Amino acid sequence: MMTDVMRKEVGAPKVVDRTTFDAQLDALRVREKAHTHEGDAIAAARRRLPTVEVDPATLIGPRGAVKLLDVFERRRQLIAYYFMWHTGHPAPEQCEGCTWVTTQVRELSYLHSRDVTFAVFCQGPYDESAHYRDFMGWEMPWYSALGSLETLLIGRRVGRMHIVCYLRQGSKVFETYWTTARGVEVMDNNYHLLDLTVYGRQEKWEDSPSGWPQQCTYTRSSSGSPTWEPVWPGGRPIAQWPRLEAGRSDDLRTGKR
Repeated sequence: MMTDVMRKEVGAPKVVDRTTFDAQLDALRVREKAHTHEGDAIAAARRRLPTVEVDPATLIGPRGAVKLLDVFERRRQLIAYYFMWHTGHPAPEQCEGCTWVTTQVRELSYLHSRDVTFAVFCQGPYDESAHYRDFMGWEMPWYSALGSLETLLIGRRVGRMHIVCYLRQGSKVFETYWTTARGVEVMDNNYHLLDLTVYGRQEKWEDSPSGWPQQCTYTRSSSGSPTWEPVWPGGRPIAQWPRLEAGRSDDLRTGKR
């Protein structure tokens, strides 16, 4: 835990009266509303993008091979998250970024109510990645897209995190949108909540005043304690620590631990 001495070394904003505070917050609120309205306009433009037909593709699920069309589960739309995977590597060496965003997708009923299915398309073998899903306690549909990545991610870099949106029309599937890198933050809520706090995400790239804590290790840490210390070899995706503390096995049955 952070000691009192460490807390004293951390910078803090100046203290003002309520009137001054409210005035500065009101000024910021103008920018926040403009940001929200611009986001609405971008989403409107996204809904007007053309589509491109997707060639037939096969994925591997819990019952074996399945067609992309069947992954929709009879719904009209599909959101697929392409999970990076290091084949044959143990759980601590799997992608911390993909673990971070996937951990936060829990309740799918709101998507289903809009005729949308959400599924994870792992970029590695089904068996070992399914063991990882079970270790993490995830319940969303999980498939391996390993054998069809060149078809599904045509023209894009395989081995990166992606969100791809699809539309089903009869027996045909169309791609309507895709994003990668920081675009996948739409799956996150923790970082967006941290953005509301005075110290933010506490990461080095952020524009923060001098003295603000910025030693966090993104989404990987060397222990289950607060992650303001540098990451060390042997670290894990942060969300793995509470699973281990709960007694779950991280054995992916790859022969490596």
